[in-house]
Amino acid sequence: MSAGGKIVRLAGAAVAAGLLASGLALPAVGGAGAVVVTASDELNIRPVDLKEPPLAEKTTVLDARGNQIAQFWDVYREVVPLSQVADVMKTAIISIEDYRFYEHGAIDLEGTMRALAKNLASGGVSQGGSSITQQYVKQVLLTTAVTKKEQEKALEASYARKLNELRYAMAVEQKYSKDQILEKYLNIAFFGARANGVEAAAKRFFGVPAAELTLSQAATLAAAVQSPNSTNPDAGKKAQRLLLERRNLVLDRMAELKKITPEEAAKAKKEKLGYRGTPLPGGCEASPYPYFCFYVRSEISGNPAFGKTEEARLRFLNRGGLTIRTTLDPKMQVAADTAIRKRVYASDNPMASQALVQPGTGAIRAMAASRKYGIAKRRNEMSYNVVADAAHGGGVGFQAGSTFKTFTLIAALKKGMKINDGITTGAGYTAPSYAAFKNCKGESIGDPTHTVTNDEGSPGFKTLQTGTWGSVNTFFVALEQRVGLCDTVQTAKSLGIKRADGKPLQEYETFTLGINEMDPVTVANAYAAIGARGKYCAPMAITQITDRNGKVTRYAPQCRQALDPEVADATAAILSGVFTKGTMRGVGGIGRPAAGKTGTTDAYATAWFAGFTPDLAGAVSIGDPRGSTEHKLTGVTIGGKYYGIVAGASLPGPIWKDTMMAALTGVRATPFHPVDSARFGGCGQGCAPEQSARDGRDGPGNGERDMAGRGDRDRGNDRDRGRGNGRGHGNGRGRG
Repeated sequence: MSAGGKIVRLAGAAVAAGLLASGLALPAVGGAGAVVVTASDELNIRPVDLKEPPLAEKTTVLDARGNQIAQFWDVYREVVPLSQVADVMKTAIISIEDYRFYEHGAIDLEGTMRALAKNLASGGVSQGGSSITQQYVKQVLLTTAVTKKEQEKALEASYARKLNELRYAMAVEQKYSKDQILEKYLNIAFFGARANGVEAAAKRFFGVPAAELTLSQAATLAAAVQSPNSTNPDAGKKAQRLLLERRNLVLDRMAELKKITPEEAAKAKKEKLGYRGTPLPGGCEASPYPYFCFYVRSEISGNPAFGKTEEARLRFLNRGGLTIRTTLDPKMQVAADTAIRKRVYASDNPMASQALVQPGTGAIRAMAASRKYGIAKRRNEMSYNVVADAAHGGGVGFQAGSTFKTFTLIAALKKGMKINDGITTGAGYTAPSYAAFKNCKGESIGDPTHTVTNDEGSPGFKTLQTGTWGSVNTFFVALEQRVGLCDTVQTAKSLGIKRADGKPLQEYETFTLGINEMDPVTVANAYAAIGARGKYCAPMAITQITDRNGKVTRYAPQCRQALDPEVADATAAILSGVFTKGTMRGVGGIGRPAAGKTGTTDAYATAWFAGFTPDLAGAVSIGDPRGSTEHKLTGVTIGGKYYGIVAGASLPGPIWKDTMMAALTGVRATPFHPVDSARFGGCGQGCAPEQSARDGRDGPGNGERDMAGRGDRDRGNDRDRGRGNGRGHGNGRGRG
């Protein structure tokens, strides 16, 4: 048979398909009719069930109060029922695409015959004649195509594809009502401008839901579906002119079919295109809380419960039509943002970061930073999640400084020391032997060649209380030797402490001086466990996920008892004194029971404050993301104020104080549990020497200088020096 004969035969098959679908028959006479019968017999056309996976839909992220804070999507779509689509939209799309939609079966025989005649005249497939049902089938096949080859097959101009679509269309017509098919088509159709489905298109093009579309707007969207790429209004004026011309054709067709009057058509045609290009919501970059948003995204992408691979998990997030309820408290977030911006500008090189965590649940209530998230260097934006660890989109973090002394304090209390037990220390501390410190592998890592010193102050006897209030380096290294380095490390780990970069903790004698790089979420959460009387709960950002079908999955806090409640109570009591007798004395408390610890690292590379109440915990860090070792917090202007040096109580402490006072407004203050005096009161095996007790020379002056009236002149002793490159890397040995 000639090539022309093949075309006729295939064309006859398409007609046969229409006949079968419509229940009609033609006599087996000469010409095309004979071809029809032969082709239909050979092709054995019958309905084939179409696999219809759920449409890709956007995922919405909500804060703890139900307010939308972000959206995730690969394909921007909002599925709506047909009842939420304006009648004029339904009329417009049917008028231009398939005006006999409610009258024919899977294929419109009249349209197919008309297309057939034109195709035969042109020698190929130049006109489709597809019904809305067939178009729906085509969109399903295109949407589910994964490979480029599959996508090309779904779009190829061939009778084989048309025949295949027909088989599926016949099954669709048997399975659904016409209204159901129209609803499915309107939700899957691509309208251009990155809008999929009529609801997304209505919002994208005109800033209204599909239920509120006007005649002109409906005609515009109906015009866009035929060639959404060439009429994409985002492509420029030429594409907009083409869209406007086709809109007017739709209006003429509606008038021709008497769906609207000629006068209505003429009036609508006088209207401008009216394209608004409403920005598509979504993505963490567009969220008012980008750092928290990225944390949530990482919680999904990194959890095998949501898919076997990261690619599958992101597909679940971006296409699943989920509603994710989170722990973020908007009031507390505003408190954190406001406190930071008051003292640190977005244009400053040093950057402040803060996380708030709820004791007893691990719920992350806020994540704030002084810089906006983004990649614009000229705006000094931050391109990674500086508030979190690397597993949640963060970087390497900053050395935590003397905030780590708290873990040595806890280890001492666990070992049975009382709050007035202490150690007499000199102006410097040198390990008596290599075996004086052993890491958790049992390796001797003491350094008799290195001396830890205090920046200023006199030597003397320090108790657990006064040594903590003054943040005395020599005291804490000696205390760590007494209680054991590994015990201190294990105590920190029990409270969730891990390095921000995900590498193993550095276990050296200067561990207690904070040589490990940390992130605010991890540090805040560890301190939250103390506020919860030793109950550690993993950091938590998601409380509930509702899928596209309304199925709700709730997520409970993952908690365990990490410390004896009485140990946590004694720790809280000692850390409370930091506000009244220690390094935060000049800053003051927050008007309710609170406890905390300052932290300043070697040569003022970074500064921290971590603290808690029974109701809320927080950690604030300040450092220069360009490299804290090279760009120290000395001789710097931050927030419009000059600082000779920045210590834990200079900036992080005041930021923490302002945040907590605002965040806890209206929240009834919960008191700490009193110290078990029988277990921790007085002193036991480490009582003060008689002379020291008589002289009363046991105060904060021998440690980190308090901030009373000193402002940026604080030169506290919780400056923790890492040798080598100053970041605790190198040989990992620190200096105090």
